[in-house]
Amino acid sequence: MTGMTQNLLGGPPPTELPDVPEAREALENGVDPFEVAARHPEYPGAWAELADRAFARGGVIDSYAFARTGYHRGLDALRRAGWKGQGPIPWEHVPNRGFLRSLHALGRAAAAIGEDAEAERCRSFLRDSSETAAQALAENAK
Repeated sequence: MTGMTQNLLGGPPPTELPDVPEAREALENGVDPFEVAARHPEYPGAWAELADRAFARGGVIDSYAFARTGYHRGLDALRRAGWKGQGPIPWEHVPNRGFLRSLHALGRAAAAIGEDAEAERCRSFLRDSSETAAQALAENAK
């Protein structure tokens, strides 16, 4: 585990997704997230970026669809990394951020279309996965 010590709470260990350097670096260098998602559909960070951009321009349904894709791609990656459906997914581990951003974006878009139960499930899942992510993403939304 990168930069993590033991889990003192006695629950499942933190899950850390593997890095996808080519996709991450492409986004960091300003490559269109549509291109990144097409080349790396398994990379939740590209879907999160698409969801955020769509939401910012008022495309709530597009944002919902992009976020849901990133969320499901992220769940697949988490399971491959040993996640058993619960436990910390640390924001501090940068490769986890695409999934956590997708989860946040899914909740935001669900709330915008009146899917209140789904929005609350996403907020709870995000807080349970990483309180740090929930706080950071809430602050970015302001």
